[in-house]
Amino acid sequence: VQLVESGGGLVQPGGSLSLSCVASGSISSIYAMGWYRQAPGKQRDVVAHIRDGTFPTYADSVKGRFTISRDGATVSLQMNSLQPEDTAVYYCHAGLTDGTWYSDAWGQGTQVTVSS
Repeated sequence: VQLVESGGGLVQPGGSLSLSCVASGSISSIYAMGWYRQAPGKQRDVVAHIRDGTFPTYADSVKGRFTISRDGATVSLQMNSLQPEDTAVYYCHAGLTDGTWYSDAWGQGTQVTVSS
């Protein structure tokens, strides 16, 4: 599975951005998709995730501001009320399985910078 992200960029505090990720390849093996982010000097953390048959989950820091949605092989992240602490490289993630093994696929990352 290959993941290609789009969106991101520079936005002022309080602004909005939208990220999108399209999966290709063995998309039937995808059971979950979502977004992680990694700020400089910090570990990569989950932002929002959708697993088949369940409701989306969000990091506490983005609840009420970010909305994740999935349509087949595409997962999107609408980010509102952005703050400087949201600045990070955002990575698309897909959880893969054939019913017996599990693995992960990652996008190349897209930079989101929140600054005045």
